[in-house]
Amino acid sequence: MTDEHGNGGILEVAPAGAQVGITVATPSGGHTFLCTPARARELAAALGLAADEAESGPAAPVTVSAGELRRGDVRDGDRPMTVAAVRVEGGTAHVTWTSGAGRSWNQMYGADASLRLRRRGRLPGA
Repeated sequence: MTDEHGNGGILEVAPAGAQVGITVATPSGGHTFLCTPARARELAAALGLAADEAESGPAAPVTVSAGELRRGDVRDGDRPMTVAAVRVEGGTAHVTWTSGAGRSWNQMYGADASLRLRRRGRLPGA
């Protein structure tokens, strides 16, 4: 890893009793942080989302109907939400969302409701 000045460092993560230890070591020293397993999962989810966004590059938002959502779609807005699952029954789309903090919830939309996406997910098998 490198910082904003190009200096290198090493990040290590390991169990530390009932917590998770995160150590950042640089030539000038290091710091160890402890967090709960739940917070470590939130951090991992946020890192995964940031990595996905960095790999996909910037894209123009797109609007799709709720019935056309697919796994991996990211809703546009100040708090990114990612589609974990979608099921359409008749005129209703049942969507399971996840947040960058690792939380998930379900919402129902009319299948023809318009939703603005920051990024489209990959098609199955892609």
